[in-house]
Amino acid sequence: MKNLWNKWTGIALVKRIVVGLILGAILGVAAPGATSIAILGDVFVGALKAIAPLLVFFLVLSSLCNAGKSHGGVIKTVVALYMFSTVLAAVIAVFASMIFPVHLTLTNAAADASAPQGIVEVLSNLLLNIVANPVSSLVNANYVGILTWAILLGLALRTANDTTKKVLADIADGTSLVVSWIINLAPLGIFGLVFNTVSTNGLDIFTTYGRLLLLLVGSMFFIYFVTNPLLVYWCIRKNPYPLILHCLKKSAITAFFTRSSAANIPVNMKACEEMGLDRDTYSVTIPLGATINMDGAAITITVMTMATAFTLGIHVDIPTAIILSLLAALSACGASGVAGGSLLLIPMACSLFGISDDISMQVVAVGFIIGVIQDSVETALNSSSDLLLSASAEFRQWRLEGKEIKF
Repeated sequence: MKNLWNKWTGIALVKRIVVGLILGAILGVAAPGATSIAILGDVFVGALKAIAPLLVFFLVLSSLCNAGKSHGGVIKTVVALYMFSTVLAAVIAVFASMIFPVHLTLTNAAADASAPQGIVEVLSNLLLNIVANPVSSLVNANYVGILTWAILLGLALRTANDTTKKVLADIADGTSLVVSWIINLAPLGIFGLVFNTVSTNGLDIFTTYGRLLLLLVGSMFFIYFVTNPLLVYWCIRKNPYPLILHCLKKSAITAFFTRSSAANIPVNMKACEEMGLDRDTYSVTIPLGATINMDGAAITITVMTMATAFTLGIHVDIPTAIILSLLAALSACGASGVAGGSLLLIPMACSLFGISDDISMQVVAVGFIIGVIQDSVETALNSSSDLLLSASAEFRQWRLEGKEIKF
């Protein structure tokens, strides 16, 4: 059994994932009735979601209490990159919507969904998540709360004796090892996820909502392949595309199929470790990115809101569009604290144009229909950008210190 496991792990992970992806797609078309295969995907995503809160908590706690120097400079750079890229994504989405306007055919409203009433509610939810009970934060995967309590406890335990610090470091290392075991099962998980997607979703989504999907996905690709490279170049002052493609390969594939930034936190942390990044830094920036680095969510909120306005014949001027961009960026940063994610923030953005909830909730229903594509690409952009910008900020520090940048 051990030899079999060693042979399995000896094959490059990306190659194993590609094989799982192809087999899942073939079986999804040839044998859509074999629904039991989908359990592999559910188990894989469930395992990642289960271990991620513990991984974040113990890594941050251990890193801070054992840290011998401050990493605040790199973390500040990462946060600045996160916020700037999210605002930029919303601005790009506004102009893309104006150049390629889309009109919607509205469906029935999503009756069982409830949207936040304003930006104040979104931000208050975010603040309440920060001070949530630490145990409930772990149970409910509230990463804002997990980060907050891990940082406070980590700082408080810096005065603890060496034995205590060693125990915490061992727990963090043990949790990381469990994560590596789960990630090595990714090909089986991707196999089940792809099978489920192919067997349950037809091609009608591309014909009915093709233009809307093209605008959403096109805007997300523009961010990743045009504006993100500019940010990366500012950090490393060399060709950014090898790093961009590396992060796509390591992070975007699993994020696309799991459709969960939380589930992809362990994947991103493993990729950071392989690139030789500082664990004291990425153990904070990666889970933080899953909360505030929301380029894809900002694009979704903006594009869907602009499409609603165009459908209703509402004129959108430049000042209002700029306000929408800022509102979308702020809302996207709080999306993780709102049930339903970015889609349920659309009515709040629509209210900027005086659009009623009855209409805006119909747009939310359209969002759920196209979610199999939109949410997958959105998550892939968000999560792989967490890895990309975290690595870029640390490589910037390496460049300033005269160290060679390798990845």
